[in-house]
Amino acid sequence: MRSLWNSIQRGYLRVIEPVADWLVRRRVHPNTITTVGTLCTLIAGAIFASGHIKTGGWFLGITALFDVLDGTVARRTGRSSIFGAFYDSTLDRVSDGFLLGGLVVFYAINPVHQSDTLLVVTLFGLVGTFLTSYTRARAEGLGLDARVGLLQRPERITLLAAPQAFFGLALHGWVLAFIVTLLSVTAWITAIQRMLYVYRITNAQGEQAK
Repeated sequence: MRSLWNSIQRGYLRVIEPVADWLVRRRVHPNTITTVGTLCTLIAGAIFASGHIKTGGWFLGITALFDVLDGTVARRTGRSSIFGAFYDSTLDRVSDGFLLGGLVVFYAINPVHQSDTLLVVTLFGLVGTFLTSYTRARAEGLGLDARVGLLQRPERITLLAAPQAFFGLALHGWVLAFIVTLLSVTAWITAIQRMLYVYRITNAQGEQAK
Protein backbone atom coordinates (compact mmCIF):
# COMPACT_ATOMS: atom_id res chain seq x y z
CA MET A 1 0.00 0.00 0.00
CA ARG A 2 2.83 2.36 0.87
CA SER A 3 4.65 1.63 -2.40
CA LEU A 4 1.45 2.34 -4.33
CA TRP A 5 1.06 5.66 -2.54
CA ASN A 6 4.71 6.56 -3.24
CA SER A 7 4.16 5.84 -6.94
CA ILE A 8 1.11 8.12 -6.96
CA GLN A 9 3.13 10.86 -5.27
CA ARG A 10 5.95 10.60 -7.81
CA GLY A 11 3.44 10.81 -10.66
CA TYR A 12 1.77 13.83 -9.08
CA LEU A 13 5.12 15.59 -8.67
CA ARG A 14 5.87 15.08 -12.35
CA VAL A 15 2.49 16.56 -13.29
CA ILE A 16 3.00 19.74 -11.25
CA GLU A 17 6.65 20.17 -12.28
CA PRO A 18 5.80 22.80 -14.98
CA VAL A 19 3.92 24.84 -12.37
CA ALA A 20 6.90 24.65 -10.02
CA ASP A 21 9.21 25.76 -12.85
CA TRP A 22 6.98 28.78 -13.54
CA LEU A 23 6.92 29.81 -9.88
CA VAL A 24 10.68 29.43 -9.57
CA ARG A 25 11.25 31.60 -12.63
CA ARG A 26 8.94 34.29 -11.20
CA ARG A 27 10.76 34.10 -7.83
CA VAL A 28 7.46 33.64 -5.99
CA HIS A 29 8.16 33.39 -2.27
CA PRO A 30 7.30 29.97 -0.74
CA ASN A 31 5.41 31.63 2.13
CA THR A 32 3.17 33.33 -0.43
CA ILE A 33 2.36 29.93 -1.93
CA THR A 34 1.63 28.57 1.54
CA THR A 35 -0.72 31.47 2.27
CA VAL A 36 -2.60 31.12 -1.03
CA GLY A 37 -2.91 27.37 -0.53
CA THR A 38 -4.33 27.86 2.96
CA LEU A 39 -6.88 30.40 1.72
CA CYS A 40 -7.98 27.92 -0.96
CA THR A 41 -8.38 25.22 1.68
CA LEU A 42 -10.49 27.55 3.83
CA ILE A 43 -12.73 28.11 0.83
CA ALA A 44 -12.99 24.33 0.32
CA GLY A 45 -14.05 23.97 3.95
CA ALA A 46 -16.72 26.62 3.47
CA ILE A 47 -17.95 24.81 0.34
CA PHE A 48 -18.23 21.58 2.34
CA ALA A 49 -20.17 23.42 5.06
CA SER A 50 -22.60 24.78 2.46
CA GLY A 51 -23.44 21.22 1.35
CA HIS A 52 -21.80 21.34 -2.09
CA ILE A 53 -19.66 18.31 -1.34
CA LYS A 54 -18.70 17.40 -4.91
CA THR A 55 -17.69 20.98 -5.73
CA GLY A 56 -15.67 21.15 -2.52
CA GLY A 57 -13.89 17.90 -3.39
CA TRP A 58 -12.89 19.14 -6.84
CA PHE A 59 -11.80 22.54 -5.52
CA LEU A 60 -9.69 20.95 -2.78
CA GLY A 61 -8.17 18.43 -5.17
CA ILE A 62 -7.13 21.11 -7.67
CA THR A 63 -5.77 23.58 -5.12
CA ALA A 64 -4.00 20.92 -3.02
CA LEU A 65 -1.01 21.35 -5.34
CA PHE A 66 -0.09 24.46 -3.32
CA ASP A 67 0.56 22.15 -0.36
CA VAL A 68 3.36 20.52 -2.35
CA LEU A 69 4.60 23.51 -4.33
CA ASP A 70 5.67 25.64 -1.37
CA GLY A 71 8.27 23.13 -0.20
CA THR A 72 9.41 22.37 -3.76
CA VAL A 73 9.88 26.05 -4.61
CA ALA A 74 11.61 26.72 -1.27
CA ARG A 75 14.20 24.02 -1.94
CA ARG A 76 14.80 25.00 -5.55
CA THR A 77 15.19 28.71 -4.82
CA GLY A 78 17.27 28.24 -1.67
CA ARG A 79 14.61 29.92 0.45
CA SER A 80 14.03 27.10 2.91
CA SER A 81 13.99 28.49 6.44
CA ILE A 82 13.08 27.53 9.98
CA PHE A 83 10.30 30.12 10.00
CA GLY A 84 9.02 28.85 6.65
CA ALA A 85 8.72 25.32 8.05
CA PHE A 86 7.00 26.66 11.17
CA TYR A 87 4.64 28.82 9.11
CA ASP A 88 3.75 25.93 6.81
CA SER A 89 3.03 23.56 9.72
CA THR A 90 0.93 26.16 11.52
CA LEU A 91 -1.22 26.91 8.48
CA ASP A 92 -1.59 23.19 7.82
CA ARG A 93 -3.34 22.94 11.20
CA VAL A 94 -5.61 25.85 10.24
CA SER A 95 -6.45 24.06 6.99
CA ASP A 96 -7.20 20.77 8.75
CA GLY A 97 -9.45 22.55 11.20
CA PHE A 98 -11.45 24.31 8.49
CA LEU A 99 -11.84 21.22 6.30
CA LEU A 100 -13.18 18.97 9.04
CA GLY A 101 -14.91 21.92 10.66
CA GLY A 102 -16.78 22.45 7.40
CA LEU A 103 -18.02 18.88 7.54
CA VAL A 104 -19.01 19.37 11.19
CA VAL A 105 -21.16 22.32 10.12
CA PHE A 106 -22.55 20.27 7.23
CA TYR A 107 -23.74 17.48 9.53
CA ALA A 108 -25.04 20.01 12.03
CA ILE A 109 -27.23 22.16 9.77
CA ASN A 110 -27.87 20.39 6.47
CA PRO A 111 -31.63 19.79 6.25
CA VAL A 112 -31.26 16.44 4.46
CA HIS A 113 -28.06 14.96 5.89
CA GLN A 114 -28.14 16.37 9.41
CA SER A 115 -26.85 13.64 11.75
CA ASP A 116 -25.87 13.84 15.40
CA THR A 117 -23.94 10.58 15.05
CA LEU A 118 -21.84 11.75 12.11
CA LEU A 119 -21.42 15.13 13.77
CA VAL A 120 -19.80 13.40 16.75
CA VAL A 121 -17.73 11.14 14.47
CA THR A 122 -16.42 14.16 12.56
CA LEU A 123 -15.58 16.01 15.80
CA PHE A 124 -13.82 12.85 16.93
CA GLY A 125 -11.82 12.95 13.69
CA LEU A 126 -11.03 16.64 14.12
CA VAL A 127 -9.55 16.01 17.57
CA GLY A 128 -7.68 12.95 16.28
CA THR A 129 -6.22 14.94 13.39
CA PHE A 130 -4.84 17.60 15.72
CA LEU A 131 -3.54 14.91 18.08
CA THR A 132 -1.78 13.22 15.18
CA SER A 133 0.01 16.46 14.32
CA TYR A 134 0.78 17.25 17.95
CA THR A 135 2.36 13.88 18.69
CA ARG A 136 4.75 14.30 15.77
CA ALA A 137 5.60 17.90 16.69
CA ARG A 138 6.14 17.02 20.36
CA ALA A 139 8.35 14.09 19.41
CA GLU A 140 10.43 16.34 17.15
CA GLY A 141 10.78 18.75 20.07
CA LEU A 142 12.36 15.86 21.98
CA GLY A 143 14.72 15.13 19.10
CA LEU A 144 12.76 12.16 17.70
CA ASP A 145 11.33 11.64 14.23
CA ALA A 146 7.81 10.28 14.70
CA ARG A 147 6.82 10.45 11.05
CA VAL A 148 5.17 7.05 11.36
CA GLY A 149 1.63 5.78 11.37
CA LEU A 150 -1.21 4.65 9.19
CA LEU A 151 -2.33 8.00 7.78
CA GLN A 152 -0.14 11.00 6.98
CA ARG A 153 -1.44 14.42 5.95
CA PRO A 154 -1.15 13.89 2.14
CA GLU A 155 -3.28 10.76 2.37
CA ARG A 156 -5.78 12.62 4.54
CA ILE A 157 -6.13 15.45 2.02
CA THR A 158 -6.50 12.91 -0.79
CA LEU A 159 -9.32 11.15 1.07
CA LEU A 160 -11.05 14.46 1.71
CA ALA A 161 -10.77 15.46 -1.96
CA ALA A 162 -10.90 12.54 -4.41
CA PRO A 163 -13.91 10.50 -3.19
CA GLN A 164 -15.98 13.65 -2.66
CA ALA A 165 -15.03 15.00 -6.11
CA PHE A 166 -16.25 11.84 -7.84
CA PHE A 167 -19.08 10.71 -5.59
CA GLY A 168 -20.25 13.77 -3.64
CA LEU A 169 -23.34 12.73 -1.70
CA ALA A 170 -23.90 9.53 -3.70
CA LEU A 171 -25.82 6.68 -2.09
CA HIS A 172 -27.69 9.15 0.11
CA GLY A 173 -24.45 10.45 1.61
CA TRP A 174 -23.11 7.08 2.71
CA VAL A 175 -19.91 7.45 0.69
CA LEU A 176 -19.09 10.67 2.53
CA ALA A 177 -20.08 9.10 5.86
CA PHE A 178 -17.71 6.20 5.20
CA ILE A 179 -14.82 8.55 4.35
CA VAL A 180 -15.40 10.67 7.44
CA THR A 181 -15.52 7.58 9.64
CA LEU A 182 -12.40 6.17 8.02
CA LEU A 183 -10.52 9.44 8.56
CA SER A 184 -11.60 9.63 12.18
CA VAL A 185 -10.61 6.06 13.02
CA THR A 186 -7.28 6.18 11.19
CA ALA A 187 -6.39 9.55 12.74
CA TRP A 188 -6.66 8.06 16.21
CA ILE A 189 -4.83 4.90 15.16
CA THR A 190 -2.00 7.04 13.79
CA ALA A 191 -1.80 9.10 16.98
CA ILE A 192 -1.63 5.93 19.08
CA GLN A 193 1.00 4.44 16.77
CA ARG A 194 3.15 7.54 17.23
CA MET A 195 2.77 7.45 21.01
CA LEU A 196 3.79 3.79 21.07
CA TYR A 197 6.72 4.53 18.76
CA VAL A 198 8.01 7.29 21.03
CA TYR A 199 7.51 5.04 24.05
CA ARG A 200 9.56 2.25 22.46
CA ILE A 201 12.37 4.61 21.43
CA THR A 202 12.61 6.39 24.77
CA ASN A 203 12.30 3.15 26.69
CA ALA A 204 15.14 1.62 24.64
CA GLN A 205 17.28 4.70 25.22
CA GLY A 206 16.62 4.43 28.95
CA GLU A 207 17.68 0.79 28.95
CA GLN A 208 20.89 1.63 27.07
CA ALA A 209 21.73 4.37 29.54
CA LYS A 210 21.66 1.94 32.48
